[in-house]
Amino acid sequence: MTTKPVNHYKNVPDVFGALEKVHGVIDGHGLDRMLHHLVQLRASQLNACAYCIKMHTREARDDGETNERLDRLTVWEHVGDFTAKERAALAWTEALTQLDRKTDYGVLRAQLREHFSETEISALTATVAMINLWNRIQVSTH
Repeated sequence: MTTKPVNHYKNVPDVFGALEKVHGVIDGHGLDRMLHHLVQLRASQLNACAYCIKMHTREARDDGETNERLDRLTVWEHVGDFTAKERAALAWTEALTQLDRKTDYGVLRAQLREHFSETEISALTATVAMINLWNRIQVSTH
């Protein structure tokens, strides 16, 4: 019996090609790039996806994010580095990444609506869903 990882990209390239196209569509709905990076990185941290953490940290830095904020992202609730808008998005990211039946999604949606349009909330939700999908695919190869 072999334990080597399955090469999903080789086995079902049409699936992965379709998934990769989703990001361009989501990006067309105006979600701020820096917020996009924070959300993808935070979900990747929660999912312990080393490959994605490295990639999203690099992309965030390349787009101008500071090392200080990236270093404190894991404790975003306890530091003053993040705006109210970013905090609402990070709370939403954590709620959708670490599902808990006790989460009050209504309160989180109300906080999001203070900073985002309905379309932006949907784009944010799709972004969180997609990074969770990618994290799980990548983690399956560990």
